[in-house]
Amino acid sequence: MIIKNNAEFGVELALAVPYAYWLHKNNKLNTVITSKGMKPFYYFCSDVREEFKFRTIDNAAAGLNDLPNNWIHGINPLEEPGVLDYSKWTPPPYKKYYKNDEIHFKKPMIFISNKFNLEHGEEPMGYFDISCLHEMFSYLTDKGYSVIYKRVTNKESHFTIDQNEMNSINMGYQDISANVEGVGLMTDYDLTKYYDDVYLFDDVVKQYNHYTYNEVQLKVMANSIGFITVCGGNSILSSFFDGTVISYVHKGKELRPNYFGQNSYFSKLSNANVIPIYDVIGKVNDVKLMKEYNHKINESGSNDYTELLQRIKKEF
Repeated sequence: MIIKNNAEFGVELALAVPYAYWLHKNNKLNTVITSKGMKPFYYFCSDVREEFKFRTIDNAAAGLNDLPNNWIHGINPLEEPGVLDYSKWTPPPYKKYYKNDEIHFKKPMIFISNKFNLEHGEEPMGYFDISCLHEMFSYLTDKGYSVIYKRVTNKESHFTIDQNEMNSINMGYQDISANVEGVGLMTDYDLTKYYDDVYLFDDVVKQYNHYTYNEVQLKVMANSIGFITVCGGNSILSSFFDGTVISYVHKGKELRPNYFGQNSYFSKLSNANVIPIYDVIGKVNDVKLMKEYNHKINESGSNDYTELLQRIKKEF
């Protein structure tokens, strides 16, 4: 069997990779044709070809119709959101395979995944800003954790991007920044330098440059005990590694009731404890529908990280 797809990163992780691993376990997998940088995610396949130089958000064009599941939000997304057909779906044990004694830091590791992208034409709102990151970094390091912080710029040469990410580059969405009193303009990358126990993931990749970008990512995540992430591809990847996963959700079909329930793919990727934190921002959501879902509406027009930070303090 040949699997060929160039879907969005998170979609590929949730739909294509578990099918490929199921095929492998049943001695039916021959070849995987995927996007640049994805080979480490198919470590179990001896013939992985990174032929695609771009990803697409068009599911049909991405080859998803050739998979048992072609829609990430479920086979019956209105009644059972996030529930897939699991008959030919087995997530690979990334934590077991990539756990290592090489990439370690002084203290237990928390992996924070951020992003700053246009969201189907809308301004970025699903991200952690400078103030939120400062709160997270300060609390976690004071509590005795090492923090690994990752946010791609979409200009990396290690992997391919999709239309949303390409549009983000074209529209100038590159840095998360803020004017900080006594410092001036500071980016999230700059902020990591103010903490002894916060490590920019890009620097870790440079340190272990005998591995590929995604090999380093998988090895670091396999050694991490917890994850804080924005909902999307990063939260899906984080859910493969058994630890506590706190996922910030501000919009999307993931807001449907019980999307993160026991039968959701999020709960079946590993033994992770996936905790969604909802910040339902009114101006980018259907408020009437969100109220029907019993969500509290954030009417401020900006992010409210209060519940996120409270849950971080509870879990870590």
